[in-house]
Amino acid sequence: MSEAQTLGLQELLRVSPVADEIARRFQAAGHRLALVGGSVRDALLGRLGNDLDFTTDARPQQVLKLVKGWADAVWDVGIAFGTVGARKDTPQGSFLIEITTYRSEAYDRTSRKPEVTYGDTIEQDLVRRDFTVNAMAVDLPGRGFVDPHHGLDDLEARVLRTPATPEESFSDDPLRMMRAARFAAQLDFDPAPEVVAAMTAMAERITIVSAERVQAELNKLLLAAHPVKGLRLLVDTGLAGHVLPELPALRLERDEHHRHKDVYEHSLTVLEQAVDLEQDGPDLTLRLAALLHDIGKPRTRRFESDGRVSFHHHEVVGAKMTRKRMRDLKYSKELTEDVSRLVELHLRFHGYGGGEWTDSAVRRYVADAGPLLERLHKLTRSDCTTRNRKKAATLSRTYDGLEQRIGELKAREELDAIRPALDGNQIMELLGLRPGPQVGKAYQHMLELRLEHGPMEHDEAVAALRACPVRCGSTAGTGRSSAPASRCSCGRSCCRTSAGPRRPSRPRSPGTSRAPCTGRAGRCTAAW
Repeated sequence: MSEAQTLGLQELLRVSPVADEIARRFQAAGHRLALVGGSVRDALLGRLGNDLDFTTDARPQQVLKLVKGWADAVWDVGIAFGTVGARKDTPQGSFLIEITTYRSEAYDRTSRKPEVTYGDTIEQDLVRRDFTVNAMAVDLPGRGFVDPHHGLDDLEARVLRTPATPEESFSDDPLRMMRAARFAAQLDFDPAPEVVAAMTAMAERITIVSAERVQAELNKLLLAAHPVKGLRLLVDTGLAGHVLPELPALRLERDEHHRHKDVYEHSLTVLEQAVDLEQDGPDLTLRLAALLHDIGKPRTRRFESDGRVSFHHHEVVGAKMTRKRMRDLKYSKELTEDVSRLVELHLRFHGYGGGEWTDSAVRRYVADAGPLLERLHKLTRSDCTTRNRKKAATLSRTYDGLEQRIGELKAREELDAIRPALDGNQIMELLGLRPGPQVGKAYQHMLELRLEHGPMEHDEAVAALRACPVRCGSTAGTGRSSAPASRCSCGRSCCRTSAGPRRPSRPRSPGTSRAPCTGRAGRCTAAW
């Protein structure tokens, strides 16, 4: 026996109580059942989990009858495509089972859904599967190995081939082209030359596949052990041009800090470095942000008079592009906003310089990142791809210093949940306001003071709150206000530079004529 066969036998022995038990039920009813596809492949690789795929000659309604009363849970959401799902709880754990009737399916040129027809033999079923390494089966309960397309040979050679011609396979389901890239990323396999050629020639066919299916396949690729390998295959075959066009668009751009690398190579390196920094398993949010963080560069590229290339505000443009692409791919609103926010913030650290930020600027960095702070740390560190070791070491030490300052501020202040010293109810009570926009603006003003000056004592906060409405034209205790002031009464321009906001004056005592400057760009939040 080969090493793969030995591993497979060991894995099958582990799951045999469940597999043999259900197989005997089918056998008693006059039907065949076989472990198939990814389950056999993973068993031969020594990585079989508790998700088991079976194929049978029984029709879906017959499968339902056979698993009811045996399984602990049954679902039929996939029955239109010939698949019945079940869960079986055992002392060895819970097994999730999918049983699919022998079938063949094909897309027409305009449909997004396959037309399903059922077959009568396992050989018919295996020839319609995506790759030979997934076209192997183990007949149960006798455990006969079925491998008509030499999948075991391809598994040991780590090659992806199709049971039928690649053109037939990809015409049946164009998503299989993305699946080839996903298996390259997951298993570190290489597609055969004829598979790559067919993917390249038929790349446009991916456009008939629904965005939801494309997204699911892309997620599996990104969460794999070797995502860059899969992404390169998508780009090189032209598939990325249809599902993620912002990625190949990076290949012709030059990074302003790393002229020896184009932005495409830089982005893939950032993704690899972000993966290396993960501590609790694959992080889809971080990986998407790393991949997409520079997609705004092509649209913002400018050739300067001194010969340099600039990409001013590419992080802002990139965040908008990220949001649009993720919406088109039907990602959840929460994930879309998180990834877009990381893209928008990924350059913020570069204004830190040698540590010139004030404590106020550090607080704003933490507040703006919010629950994404740890991911922003990883993304920022990953974004350093310079080959200049001295420069890389300097950047790393500088970011170490920023993280240390954040830790010190956290020890002194509640940075993880920055809130004003006064909440909305207290603000309404102190100023005699009713619920409405005035309260929100007052709350925002107190939040700005918290960010600018750190924690405030209650009496100090009350004094600052009472002082500003008088200067800004509201009448405390009445709930009425005159037109808001148009600029800060301190007379200084409010701005935020790349090194962080300027340090404003401390809040004055009640009754004085100056409002504290908040340092916000282009406005003073003291003007409610």
